[in-house]
Amino acid sequence: MSDVEQPDPPVTDEPIEDGPVEEVVAEPAADIAETLNAEEVPRLAAEQLRAIVEALIFASPEPLTPKMLLRLLSDEPKEDVLAAVEAVQQDYVSRAGLHVVEVAGGFQITTRPELHEWVRRLFHERSAQKLSVAGLETLSVIAYKQPITQAEIGEIRGVNTSGVLSTLLERHLIKIVGRKNVIGRPFLYGTTKEFLIRFGLKDLGDLPKIEDMAQQLGFEPPTVLMERTVAEEMLPLDEGGDETDGDPPADEEER
Repeated sequence: MSDVEQPDPPVTDEPIEDGPVEEVVAEPAADIAETLNAEEVPRLAAEQLRAIVEALIFASPEPLTPKMLLRLLSDEPKEDVLAAVEAVQQDYVSRAGLHVVEVAGGFQITTRPELHEWVRRLFHERSAQKLSVAGLETLSVIAYKQPITQAEIGEIRGVNTSGVLSTLLERHLIKIVGRKNVIGRPFLYGTTKEFLIRFGLKDLGDLPKIEDMAQQLGFEPPTVLMERTVAEEMLPLDEGGDETDGDPPADEEER
């Protein structure tokens, strides 16, 4: 059988219909960004955000810092969170029993100072945990003269303070902050964040005048305690941790 040549298809001027062709138009970058933003988590209403901030400050066992608030509310703009904090503070200005205070770099909802006596009755069973006058005096010396050594504290108070220092360390009201750069390298003591919280202080700049503190505690402040504190030359602690708890080291030599 011979090969039969197939005829070419007829040529026509009619267009070939392959179906409708959709025109593709690139979206501008601004439109894409707007679409993405629309899919983000919606911002909280101001009233709701204020209520959340109030609840967080109230529930926190320690003063709630702005940094922690912003971390907990990371989906909200920083300025909205800080505005909510201010709003909560203003809300508590007119409240008779509670107020918002800045303590140790954070915020805390506490009872007002003028109601202390009534609140104290509620916790009367904890009276045994109160510091003794000797403890308060020693703590005052450390607060106003820190950093300070055990020997210097004893010189100011005129008594041995090793037992009192142990109590203050156990209560986390003071800690060892370094060593004094003198013979024997004695430990230097300073106050802690717990001290600020316990006494309702924003920072050490909020400490009352030593005269007022001494009058409240019932002791006559030594002259040396009234003098201006001179910055101490400190040595770093040995590697192995910051000694903040327990008794003062037995091998501590202060010459």
